[in-house]
Amino acid sequence: MSHKRIPKRKAAMAAGGVVALGAAAILLPNANASQDGGSPDDAAAAPRTLKAADASDLASRLAGMLGDAFAGSYYDSGAQQLVVNVVPGDNNQVVVQAKKAGAEVREVDNSMGELRSGARTLKSEATIPGTSWAIDPRTNKILVTADSTVTGDKWEQLESTVDGLGSGMATVDKSAGTFKTFVSGGDAIFGGGARCSLGFNVTAGDGSPAFLTAGHCGVAADQWSDAQGGQPIGTVDQAVFPGEGDFALVKYDDPATEAPSEVNLGDQVLQIGQAGEATVGQQVFRMGSTTGLADGQVLGLDATVNYPEGTVTGLIQTDVCAEPGDSGGSLFTQDGLAIGLTSGGSGDCTVGGETFFQPVTTALEAVGATLGGDAAGGAGDQSGGDEAGGGDAIGGGDEAGGEQAGGGDAGAGTGEAGDAGDTGDGSGAGDAGDGTGAGSGDGSGLTG
Repeated sequence: MSHKRIPKRKAAMAAGGVVALGAAAILLPNANASQDGGSPDDAAAAPRTLKAADASDLASRLAGMLGDAFAGSYYDSGAQQLVVNVVPGDNNQVVVQAKKAGAEVREVDNSMGELRSGARTLKSEATIPGTSWAIDPRTNKILVTADSTVTGDKWEQLESTVDGLGSGMATVDKSAGTFKTFVSGGDAIFGGGARCSLGFNVTAGDGSPAFLTAGHCGVAADQWSDAQGGQPIGTVDQAVFPGEGDFALVKYDDPATEAPSEVNLGDQVLQIGQAGEATVGQQVFRMGSTTGLADGQVLGLDATVNYPEGTVTGLIQTDVCAEPGDSGGSLFTQDGLAIGLTSGGSGDCTVGGETFFQPVTTALEAVGATLGGDAAGGAGDQSGGDEAGGGDAIGGGDEAGGEQAGGGDAGAGTGEAGDAGDTGDGSGAGDAGDGTGAGSGDGSGLTG
């Protein structure tokens, strides 16, 4: 791959984001280290100061320990503490157990079983294109979102279903945009007229170098290149979309391809050490070939999204912005944890919106791949600035101040959009099946 450059109008944002990312990565470990004092008794009485990744581990342990009393958890990034919801019932000992484990405990009304039952009801009675739902532990409710296409009878059906769940079980938000799959993200890849993005380099189960991208990209074309109209560099091995996820494994055609685990942020590279689970409230970063570096928070887990092409389950919901050209791109943390692959959403990086990501941990398990380490045949660690995937480091590949490869500003065009994964040229991505247009001028700007 040749270097790809962020358009000048995006470069300032990307560079600023890189500075913020680097500063946070330096300051966070020091902040944690400075608060690690105190006696064991103090630690048992007060919530522990935790990094987001450690909070996720603690949440998993508490979920198993508390059983039915566990009603979800989220990360308070300001206090750097894990907040755990409990429904104590007649057993107040569960509150004591959670506090001793180091969590901030909050007693709530809705159990996890009740919330999951409500989500199943939504699936059976309100699977309407343009809707999504996820359990929000901060409100202890199901967060239901409807995009601008949900009107008339569809809106009444959704409202009726939510009302039927009972008071205090769910909230409905209206999005001004339209839920669509995105195309592209970090380093641009091209296949069958579609433009997508390389997410993370991995080692396939047979030891060969490969990368993860969005499943809706993997079903759009079998072979992918690193330049529009260029020779293929990889072939799809597995792809899931729609259904239980949105991910694909693409194996490099050349077994000697250098494929290090890293994200190219434009003027620096972030090493990716391992995959991690997302935590509600966690700060995350997304790299995209259209919009550069963007950040935000995780809003919900195990989200269900009803795209025009079909329903996708098990996603991460965030408020990180995205625009045309961002599908398949990398979602990660400041300390180098791979979290997700860009799937779709609504809005843009001017007005904001909701964006959904495929969890990396689920994708790795499903395709039998691993993140990091050496792959047979040369997918080893980066040496002396070698670039991932035959020449470009993953997750960005853009250098500030230039024009982007593949024809101008990726995804910034206003051309007519086609079917899912079907684009006319490098300046505009295909629409997610409803033909409402590409580019950022239609209010939603998210295409597939």
